Amino acid sequence: MPAATLVGVPWDASSSFERGAAGAPPKIRAALWSASSNTWTEGGLDVGSAAVLQDRGDLTLPSDAASARTAIEDGVREMLEAATVPLMLGGDHSITYPALRAVASAGIRPAVLHFDAHSDLYDEFEGDRYSHACPFARAMEEGLPHRLVQVGIRCLSAHLREQTARFGVEVFTADRWRQALPVVAGLRGPIYVSLDLDVLEPMLAPGLSHPEPGGLGVRDVLEVLAHLSAPIVAADIVEYNPRHDVRDLTARVAAKFVKELAGLASAQ
Repeated sequence: MPAATLVGVPWDASSSFERGAAGAPPKIRAALWSASSNTWTEGGLDVGSAAVLQDRGDLTLPSDAASARTAIEDGVREMLEAATVPLMLGGDHSITYPALRAVASAGIRPAVLHFDAHSDLYDEFEGDRYSHACPFARAMEEGLPHRLVQVGIRCLSAHLREQTARFGVEVFTADRWRQALPVVAGLRGPIYVSLDLDVLEPMLAPGLSHPEPGGLGVRDVLEVLAHLSAPIVAADIVEYNPRHDVRDLTARVAAKFVKELAGLASAQ
């Protein structure tokens, strides 16, 4: 089986403010295979090789949120049972919770490395406990990860600070991302990587629903990922909104992260 398998998760009905992320998977795929670049990672692996990366297509998701979560969990579980590393293309960040449930059902309690401008630890948001603002509150309540390390955070409310303390989350704010490097290097696997594209400075990734100034650069995120030494069990790239993109720049950034994550998975 390939080390990593792409799967689209076209879900954005749990988004606040605005939708559009459900349209991300085909745009990211188009950027990944665009002739404007090539299919090689910086470490020298070709994601165009079936031994490195395959593509399962998109999950078919019902319109009901609870049923969609079940479908995501089932789809990710099937991929894990096939001994591949699911590399999910969101979709909004709510998809991470059912994906982590699938990992747990496979008997794995990973450490989570989470890149984001937002901590997504709300107990509920606008009356929805399964909002894209809440996945890590649900995951930590259920003990799905044994450790949660967040990098790039820069809009913690009083409630979110309380939640951070409640769950023992390790937060490296955007101005402290370099301090995360030794922590990331010391993580013991398996690792689940959740990469919300709004961790980035918005001018580097205009295709976002929630642009938050003061973010990381693409190279900064790649440097953090490069410090991972433990095996990756699954990963997601979420919150790309094609409606706001310019020249597909954000899609290309997402495709870059796909390549490097697939390369990390293949190096395991």
